Amino acid sequence: MEAVIAVFALLFLLFVGFGVYATVKAVGAAKRGVDRTIEQARRTVEDHTLRAKSFAKVGPAAEIAQLRLSLRTSMRATQEALHTGVAEDESLKESLGLFERLSAHGHQLDADLRRLESEPDRAEVRERLAELRSRTERITKSADSLRWAVRDRARRFNDDDLGALSDQIGIEADALRHWTPAGPAPAPAEEPAPQAITPPSPRPAYPWQKKPRPESTA
Repeated sequence: MEAVIAVFALLFLLFVGFGVYATVKAVGAAKRGVDRTIEQARRTVEDHTLRAKSFAKVGPAAEIAQLRLSLRTSMRATQEALHTGVAEDESLKESLGLFERLSAHGHQLDADLRRLESEPDRAEVRERLAELRSRTERITKSADSLRWAVRDRARRFNDDDLGALSDQIGIEADALRHWTPAGPAPAPAEEPAPQAITPPSPRPAYPWQKKPRPESTA
């Protein structure tokens, strides 16, 4: 009896532990989902704000907003292209590693541009803006080049697969067109039945016929 109680107690503890683990995982997944939603909403609001500044303002403030918006748009598009492509082509992992290094420079540049937005010294802004513009062009050019290469690679694979598929379909279509007219197959010629071999009938013996002489052994 004590053994049965111990088994039920162990099963109860296992079920409780599994329930706690599942609850923690679900809460964690929900929290990550909420964090992603908040982060996406924050980036969307910031993008719209930068776009509004680039159109509404003039001078260095508008150019800074344009540089930040161009940087963020290029980096985000390249990141999406790489993450989508690496799921189907593992050889893009090295490219993804290079993008992560480039992304670190992009984050640093975006932080510098953000600080420059609140810089009260207009002369300092104009002096720093030329250098930040050059960095933005270099980073966005590298990101765009990587993204276009990933897309060209995916398109080339699709073209090769489509070409091979077209060749196979062409071969199959040619094979289907070489049919033979259907009709009753000619019946095989019947061979004549073999004739039975009849043994020779014995000759009748007459009384006037002499007996055959035995062959000489000499």
